[in-house]
Formats: sequence, structure tokens, C-alpha cells
Amino acid sequence: MKYRLSEKIQVDRSLCEGARLQACRKGRPENPALAAEGSASQGLKADLFARIPARLKPCPFTRVALMAAMLMVAFSSASAQLASSHAPTAVAKQSSAAVQPMGKPVVRVNGAVLTDRDLLREMYAIFPYARQHNGGIPKAMEADIRDGAMKMMVFEELVYQEALRRKMTVSPVRMQRAETDFRKQFASQEEYQNLLNTEFKGSLALLREKIKRSLLIEALLKLEVDDKSVISVVQAKAFYDKNPDRFSIPESFAIQTISIIPPENATPEQAKEARKRAEDALRQAKATKNYEEFGALAEKISQDDYRVMMGDHKAADRANLPPPVLQAILAMQPGQVSGLIELDNHAYTIVRLNAHISPGPRKFADVKDSLREQLAKNKTEELRRNLDKRLRKNAKVEEL
Repeated sequence: MKYRLSEKIQVDRSLCEGARLQACRKGRPENPALAAEGSASQGLKADLFARIPARLKPCPFTRVALMAAMLMVAFSSASAQLASSHAPTAVAKQSSAAVQPMGKPVVRVNGAVLTDRDLLREMYAIFPYARQHNGGIPKAMEADIRDGAMKMMVFEELVYQEALRRKMTVSPVRMQRAETDFRKQFASQEEYQNLLNTEFKGSLALLREKIKRSLLIEALLKLEVDDKSVISVVQAKAFYDKNPDRFSIPESFAIQTISIIPPENATPEQAKEARKRAEDALRQAKATKNYEEFGALAEKISQDDYRVMMGDHKAADRANLPPPVLQAILAMQPGQVSGLIELDNHAYTIVRLNAHISPGPRKFADVKDSLREQLAKNKTEELRRNLDKRLRKNAKVEEL
């Protein structure tokens, strides 16, 4: 019996903060031997071919550095569409055309108008891989991403307005440091000047106002969210003791995948081409030496949706693994890459095994750090939702 990749898409909508932080994710996210802890703490089972995992690690970027990253992605992705007609890949065909923002108003928040340019920046912050899609966003994800970007954009504007209402300020020293941090995000003066001209009409005053806005948002969120979401070891231990079943995990495998997927009901020619591409992918996968190299290759050539997570499925429950995948994994040692595994309809996947996780309860010492992080993340999301609700209560928000 053969198996095919799931078509379901899962997008975190908790003000899209988890998805937004994807823009900051670099390198190996965590020790794969502990990859099951997040799922275990929520009582979830890992599905090998579920789509995009909902929650990601916190990002160490400052808000201003993240703003620079958002602007650069938006600017470069919009520019990339000029070459889109020369890249007819399977991924590109599944993506919407790159959007050209015109400064058109899309929402009014207590009289303040936000435009399609602001919306596009937020969309690229949620999906920073637009350049791999010729400046576009996968059609199946576009509506969710736009909806999440709109919510985030409105939320941030409300937070900014609340900071102004409280008469919060930014010191000259903090402002200067933020400007320096912003400039450091650019590879050259030319790149910086191009973005300044495109996004701020060449005006340093407009740029500084945007930086100040970001700092005020950051300051209010620190006061209302970050400072209130710290979880102590004592609190984490109390949660652990109260919820023992959540830390009893099944036998699992921390894996990454690279998949080649032909069209449904592929013709013999298409099936042959898929096999050829899969064999080429296998050759490249076998040449990778570690998690990062395999993950970078997955982002580049894989056609399953885990490509945006470096092919990383975290911990997959043995019971949920398709038999051909399980059979291959059982013959592997951590760090090894499988051969071609054929799925349904001439689709192929290649698996890298990062860890074999034994079943049983996890010791508190093993889960302490990740549990505190997860509980803090849950508290952060709760506080953000409550803040959003409070700010929206008397706000006038009009989508245009």
C-alpha cells in the first residue's frame, strides 16, 4: 500500500505571532532529542505529513531589526517578480503572482489609515520565503496569511495609539541605538539607500518616525505582555506535577524530509520526470553533512510544505508513520539519510533521521527549559489576545 502527503494546511492564528517569528528563525531550532517535549506538553500527537507546525521558538531580534528584515523581504520579493516568468517550477505554479502595492488604503483604525504596502510587509513577515515563490505566496495559504497580517497590522496600530495615549516616550540614546541597529541589517549603503528611497521617499524623518513607532510598540508590549509572561521554575514544576500524562510520550522519531511530488494522476512522462528529479534530490541529500545542510536543501528543492521549516517534522509518533517510511527509519542511525521512499501517485520522499526518542515519561530536568518556554509562550499569547480585545473594545476599525 502506498501513501500520499496530506493536503491540509494549518496556520497559527494567535495574532499570527508564531508565524511572524518564522521570519527570524535561523539554523538548528533545538536539540532533536528534545523535539517531542513541545508536543508532549500539549498532549498532541505528531503527524508526519501535517502541514505547517503552528508554534515556533521566540526570536532574539529586536523589533527594529525585525522591521528591517520585513522591509528587505518585501522590497526584494517585489523586485523578484521581474524574473518570475523564467522560473516555471512546481512551487512557483502553486503560488500567486507577486503583488505590487500602490499605497491603497485597506483599513482605518481610529482614523489612522493603513495601506496595502503596510499589509504586504506584514504578509512577507509571516511568509518570508516569498522569494522562493518568485515574490508570490502559495495560493492555498494566501487567504490565511492575509487575514493574519491584517489582524497583526491592526493590533500593532492599536498598541501604538495606546502608547501615544499614555504619553510614552523614546530617549535620544535609545533612538540612536535603534537607528544604528536598523542600518546594520543592510549589506551595503546602496541597499540601504534603495530601500529608503522606495519605502520612505528618501526621507530620513519618515524612517525615524517608523523606527520610533516600532520602539513605542515594543515598549508597551514589554510592559503589558513580556514582563507579565515570565514563568518561574516553581511554576513549571507545578504544571509538570499536575499534568503527568502530558509528559508521557510515545516512541517517536525526529526527522526531516525532502519530497518530490508530481501532479495528481501523473502521466507516464510526468512520473518519469518525478523519478529523475527525486534521484537528483537523493544525490544532493546524501551529500549533506548535518541538520542545517539538509534543511537548506529542503527549503530549496522540496515540494512538501515542511520545506519552509527546513523539512523539520520535529517528533513524529511511530504510530503515525506510513509503513514505508517507518521501515526505512528503523534501519537507520541518527544522522543518516534514507534512500528514495516511494509514496502514492509516484511521489517520493527522502528522510533524515535526527533522533530516535524512546517512549515513557520525560524527567522534569529534561523538559524544564522547553516547558518554561512553552508556558511563557502560552501566557504571552493569552496576554496579547486580552490586550487586543481591550484595545478593540472602544476602537473604530474599518476595512476599506
